[in-house]
Amino acid sequence: MIPWWWSFLLTAIGVFGLWAAGSKKPWGWAVGLGAQVLWIAYAVQSEQWGFIVSAFAYGSVYARNLRKWLAV
Repeated sequence: MIPWWWSFLLTAIGVFGLWAAGSKKPWGWAVGLGAQVLWIAYAVQSEQWGFIVSAFAYGSVYARNLRKWLAV
């Protein structure tokens, strides 16, 4: 069973990544990308399959933005 606070922690990690990226820190995108792995684990454990779809969608945006920031 997943602790009730797990989704709040994952949300906080994602928001932190967005904050860092908005502060012009390219590693913020990497934080967000890494959080998607955790969201997939959460989705599997909680049997909330829609989170897997959203993790791939968000992950692709995070990866794209990370690539663009590192190419500058």
